[in-house]
Amino acid sequence: MRALKWVLAALGALGTLVIGAGVYFYTTAPERAVRAALAYERRVAGLERKEIGVPGGLTYVYLEGGRGEPLLLLHGFGANKDNFTRVAKYLTPRYRVIIPDHIGFGESSKPPQADYTPRAQATRLRGLARALGVTRLHLGGNSMGGHIALTYAAMHPGEVESLWLLSAAGVWSAPSSDVRKRIAQTGENPMIVQDEDEFAALVSLVTAKPLMIPRPFLDVLAQERIRNFALEERIFKQLAADSVEERIRGLDIPALIVWGQQDRVLHPGSAGILQMLLIRSEVVMMRNVGHLPMVEAPEASALEYLRFRAALKPVQ
Repeated sequence: MRALKWVLAALGALGTLVIGAGVYFYTTAPERAVRAALAYERRVAGLERKEIGVPGGLTYVYLEGGRGEPLLLLHGFGANKDNFTRVAKYLTPRYRVIIPDHIGFGESSKPPQADYTPRAQATRLRGLARALGVTRLHLGGNSMGGHIALTYAAMHPGEVESLWLLSAAGVWSAPSSDVRKRIAQTGENPMIVQDEDEFAALVSLVTAKPLMIPRPFLDVLAQERIRNFALEERIFKQLAADSVEERIRGLDIPALIVWGQQDRVLHPGSAGILQMLLIRSEVVMMRNVGHLPMVEAPEASALEYLRFRAALKPVQ
């Protein structure tokens, strides 16, 4: 009995030590904690960080994993490749998933005076695909990434097998969202941040429900946005001046259009406009979801996509 008490006491002390170490790690080294969390999620998703040079002296940093038909996933404005990490774990068992940081964002090159219009980004991404040995692919994109994916498909329709559009930008004839109204009325753009408080407010704005990310972690994630403030201002203006609507009118590529019903960044009415413009498209509206379906509801988003893909003919 005395031995058992000793073991239990030792285990209790060990548990206290582990909890104490966790609290210390959380409060004193949030940067390391964030890196560890991202590494864990990538590993669970079967993704590996890679980088590659493309024409023009630029470098793409990207995540890749899985086998099968290539699926190129494109993040939105101000975001990075890890926005698709959680949803990717449902996709890598079936597809070769490639998730780059766009030029101008994340860890990829950030030439300050480059052309960041959707056409220019689509051209660069096609160069990335070629560098990875990909000539035909499936495309997915959120927000700005959807804008670029649509542009890529319009420029090279014979190379794109399908589109997965998650709250895609570029449909400027849609009703004004809360964000667009705020920009028009005040001149303030909540999508571009200069400090940690603005970043925390932005995270709340783009999601329907809190993501439960500890504030020290949010402050770490904010640093990438703060450093990129000036370039993001320039890129946002180029995006806002580019409508994708006439470019894609009558585009005959299967498309799954997904929108969060509580999206305050891009009005959910955009989905119906896209459906009218794209000949073979369907719309899925997601309840209790904001601007980031693949982050807020990764499993549900993935299941809708897998259903959509199952109905398509395989690439020959």
